[in-house]
Amino acid sequence: MPLGSAELTNARKDEIISACASLYETMSFKDITIKEIGGLTTFKRASIYNYFQTKEEIFLALLQREYELWADELNSITDKHERMTADEIAHELAHSLETRQRMLKLFSMNHFDMEANSRLENLTEFKAAYGKSINAVDRCLEKFCPDMSKKDRQDFIYAFFPFIYGIYPYTIVSEKQRQAMEAANINYVYLSIYEIAYSCAKKLLGVQE
Repeated sequence: MPLGSAELTNARKDEIISACASLYETMSFKDITIKEIGGLTTFKRASIYNYFQTKEEIFLALLQREYELWADELNSITDKHERMTADEIAHELAHSLETRQRMLKLFSMNHFDMEANSRLENLTEFKAAYGKSINAVDRCLEKFCPDMSKKDRQDFIYAFFPFIYGIYPYTIVSEKQRQAMEAANINYVYLSIYEIAYSCAKKLLGVQE
């Protein structure tokens, strides 16, 4: 554990996570190294190991941050509305995901390896953030869909969350991938993050077209 105040520890962790996020905008997970992450921080690269022991722990912390931001946004949506229809809920859920492209990109990674290469304390903090996002969705459904039972809300969550983990590769494609689809004669309809999430949420909420 690094010496210093909790404020300094948190500030340095945030700086490391932000450096990782910056690199992830243009680089893949496999190409990002702790050395490169350290090059974007204001302190020595070796100091990173006082806060994170592996690259996977840094990425897990980045995803934790994304979960927390998403949960805060969902709770804000729930708090500012007195009532919403099922269609409006689907719209708000889809819009919240539309603005979280980095989170969706992280979802498409191999979580098993990321979690396996992280210490229990880091994994526990991450799972708490994950749980916060689930609770935020459940709170929204409980408030605006009073006819849904606890089991109904659980069924929605257990369908919607696995679905959103696959949104990124279905909506964000490179030119090379697009060319390969055309060469393979696959008549694929490209939808936006909003469109695919909105369609799924509507179906799960029973919204009639």
